[in-house]
Amino acid sequence: MRLLPFACAAAAAVLLSGCATGPSGAGPAEATAPAHYTVDLDTSVGPIVIAVDRADAPHGADRFYALVKAHYFDGARFFRVVEGFVVQFGIAADPAVTHAWDHAIPDDPVTQRNARGTVVFAATSEPNSRTTQLFINLGPNGRLDSLGFAPIGRVTSGMDNVDRIFAGYGEAPDQQKIEDEGNAYLQAQFPNLDYIKTARLE
Repeated sequence: MRLLPFACAAAAAVLLSGCATGPSGAGPAEATAPAHYTVDLDTSVGPIVIAVDRADAPHGADRFYALVKAHYFDGARFFRVVEGFVVQFGIAADPAVTHAWDHAIPDDPVTQRNARGTVVFAATSEPNSRTTQLFINLGPNGRLDSLGFAPIGRVTSGMDNVDRIFAGYGEAPDQQKIEDEGNAYLQAQFPNLDYIKTARLE
C-alpha cells in the first residue's frame, strides 16, 4: 500500500514508490541511467515530454530509466489528480507487474525545488520508501522540499496536456485496489481516467 503527497487542508506531504522489470515489464532489472535522458509519454490527452538530469537525483533517475525501459508505464492510469497540486501515476496496468517492482530505492537529497512541472517519486513518511509511483507538480509546491521529495526531472513539453488530465475523481480511486486488481478495477469504477499509452526513451 502506498501513500502520496497530500493536498487536503492543512496537509504536509506523503507519496509512493517501486522496483524495475525486464523487457516485458514483468520482473526487476535495475539499470544505471545516462547523465541526461528524455522520456516521451504518449497519453490519452496528448504527448508529454520529461527531461531527466541524473545528477539531480541519481537513485530516482536510475529507477525511472529502468521502469521506462521495461515498458512498466504502458497502460497505467493517472489515478490521483488534485487540482493545483499534483497528478499521480505509477501503478502498473497489470497487478503482477506492480508487485514485481515493489522494491524500494534509497532516498536522494533534494537538490531541485518542487516547482510546477517537476516530476517526483512518491514516498511514505518512512525513509527509503520510493518504488514506482511518481507525481507531476501542478503548481509551485515548495513545501515538499523540506519533506524530502526530490525532483528527478521536469516536463519540457506538453504541460498543457498535463493540465488537461481528468480530475473528476480526485483522490477517490483506492490505491490498494489498483495494486491488487490493476486496470480491471479502474475501468469498472473510474472509466474516465486518462492514461499513458506508452512511455519510451528518446
